[in-house]
Amino acid sequence: MKARETSGRRWDWFEDDEEIRLLQNGKRGILAVVFGRFTIIALLVLLEFAIIILAAHRLGEYSSAFYLLSRLLSVGVIIYLINTSGNPTQKITWIVLIFAVPALGLTLYLMVRLDFGHRAIKSRLQAVIAETAPLCPQNTALMEKLRTDAPGLRGLAGYAFRTASGNVYENNAVRYLPSGEAKFEALLHALEKAERFIFLEYFIIDEGEMWGRVLKVLEEKVRAGVEVRVMYDGMCAFSRLPYRYPRELAELGIRCKMFAPLRPLASTYYNNRDHRKIVVIDGRVGFTGGVNLADEYINKGSHFGHWKDAALMVEGEAVRYFTMLFLQMWAIDEREPEDFRHYLDASVPCAAPEPGYVLPYADSPLDDERVGETFYLSILDRADRYVHIMTPYLILDDEMISALSNAAKRGVDVQIILPHIPDKRYAFALAKGHYRTLLEAGVRIYEYTPGFVHAKVFVSDDLKAVVGTINLDYRSLYLHFENAVYLHGVPAVADAEADFAATRALCQEITHDDWKTNPLVTRISAMLLKLFAPLM
Repeated sequence: MKARETSGRRWDWFEDDEEIRLLQNGKRGILAVVFGRFTIIALLVLLEFAIIILAAHRLGEYSSAFYLLSRLLSVGVIIYLINTSGNPTQKITWIVLIFAVPALGLTLYLMVRLDFGHRAIKSRLQAVIAETAPLCPQNTALMEKLRTDAPGLRGLAGYAFRTASGNVYENNAVRYLPSGEAKFEALLHALEKAERFIFLEYFIIDEGEMWGRVLKVLEEKVRAGVEVRVMYDGMCAFSRLPYRYPRELAELGIRCKMFAPLRPLASTYYNNRDHRKIVVIDGRVGFTGGVNLADEYINKGSHFGHWKDAALMVEGEAVRYFTMLFLQMWAIDEREPEDFRHYLDASVPCAAPEPGYVLPYADSPLDDERVGETFYLSILDRADRYVHIMTPYLILDDEMISALSNAAKRGVDVQIILPHIPDKRYAFALAKGHYRTLLEAGVRIYEYTPGFVHAKVFVSDDLKAVVGTINLDYRSLYLHFENAVYLHGVPAVADAEADFAATRALCQEITHDDWKTNPLVTRISAMLLKLFAPLM
């Protein structure tokens, strides 16, 4: 096949101009970015926030009555914070901010606490969950079986069901995919076999080889009568895709929408992004993990060295939960109700089931449950021999620091692989700010010298693993919509551990001496950033 050069990119996997047009559909020039609808809306939103904050600040400066009122309110809010449940680290951040800058701190806190931006979406999500959850009832017979087979898993499954409608399943087949390239190949192969419907939900979609080849298959499937729905986070319109991209995909017969698109209205709802990565094919195959649909995830044009990621492919009844999650997010902004039974009844038994249990689960920022963190803490608290972790970020609260440290102190081999080449410098500095505490507790820390680790993987005792979208940072644990899969006794656990070992072989272990050689400015930056980390 002859290589083609178009708009600075190499499209040697396409044969004609029409295919290139489909792939390039939505690419923007610099003028479109600067003067486009999304940029104008973003500027208007920022202006609204600036006016609100400036007005509060000015009132505090020029009105003694307002200044006194703000001080009294500050004391009241601080007392309220101390006496409410919640993350202590986040409380400290708010207390310091409110005490130091009362007008600004109070304004920001009240905007977050009053939750005006979330109320409509929160109410709608609760209604959708109430409609769909009964379609995936708890498997009481399996829960009873777990009472003797895996009591710890039974407790987690009960928690997941009560908080996130999560279910535990057996007789599935799970394939651990140790790279974006492996996920890409498996995804294309599975998409080509689709017969009824394809659902894709991603945090990031960007044009290039990866999305171009997926889109090509999706268009072929639409022509064959397969229903295709695509959903991606609205922040993609900032630099990845044009604002009207859903309409352009609609012209191809693909139903598409953005989650939480930016609109000219200041709201805290922009802080909660859809960070999930879910693929459902015919209710038969499901994918999740860290891999988005953009070229850096398959090491095409990555700016951070080699991009290391991981994903799962699941076949069997557990895919039903993936389907439900997608449909719940899809329905949040739909005006007309939809009967989802057609899709949720589509799950088919696995042709070659494997031993072990699969527990997919989700986390939402719109409730008071920290589902993602609870699963991670459970692994650390119950570990006997080892816990091996891959994560791109290490921005921790006191509870997670204590869990990691206590596990190491009681003799569990706790190892963490982090990037050596960061994608965000402030996140890298924050991670280094935790090194000393963790190293002194006996946690072993490695940095992936070839580049950037984006995998979100926990493996423990050759028995348990979690693979999903949930980073060890505040945004994933508290502010984003996330999902993951807990594996118990599944053969893929051994594959995840083998991948950890292979990745660790390419890493540099961080010692106390390495930490001491960090520049003073890095250590000071980490200390200051820790104060505001819960708000990032």
